[in-house]
Amino acid sequence: MSESVTPAVPVHIGFIMDGNRRWAREHGLPAYEGHKFGYEKFVEVVEECFARGVQYVTFYAFSTENWKRDDQEVSYLMQVLVMAINKQLKRSIKNGIRVRFLGRRDMVEPKVRKAIEKAEAATQGLTKGTLCICLDYGGKQEIADAAKKCVEDGLSAGEITPEAIAARLYQPDVPPIDLLVRTSGEQRISNFMLWRIEYSELLFLEKHWPEMTKDDVTDIIEVYDQRSRRFGG
Repeated sequence: MSESVTPAVPVHIGFIMDGNRRWAREHGLPAYEGHKFGYEKFVEVVEECFARGVQYVTFYAFSTENWKRDDQEVSYLMQVLVMAINKQLKRSIKNGIRVRFLGRRDMVEPKVRKAIEKAEAATQGLTKGTLCICLDYGGKQEIADAAKKCVEDGLSAGEITPEAIAARLYQPDVPPIDLLVRTSGEQRISNFMLWRIEYSELLFLEKHWPEMTKDDVTDIIEVYDQRSRRFGG
């Protein structure tokens, strides 16, 4: 009798949650309903990832480019973010999950910054997994900010190495992404975690984000297990 083999589980999964607005349009709903349903799926996917043994889960919540959207939609997104952060904080504390944020904080509203700081402080010592939220985040901006920090720290041109930049990224101890998943059929990176996806496996799903279920997490991990990862060697 053959023994079942447990699939290899990625240490770090990154999600580009695409398709909330398209899902809403296809169902005759306003865009904000898509974001609302998207949050519900966020909770389901987060908890299933950690239940399956993933250690880090990162979500692209709001990019530096998202400020270009309609003011009303941006305002609603900020409201959803504050609600989501506060609700997730309770779940994270209960489940032992640390919450961290990657991105710039100078442009977000004070109430958003307050929610971010509260969540990070309250979960700092939790060790059963790490949930990362990319908020006002851009991959190019992160690298540019790290390079500026090298200069501010007095490094010479010869001392600005990949290791020096990596040490100055947002939340520098967050590891590289093993598997990057994007929903809604789009096959783009969209300025997400450019430094940490250097050797990521990429997976593009046709379904919109609000259609995701915990069964998709099982499928994602099985796909990852079937990949043969190479790191340039």
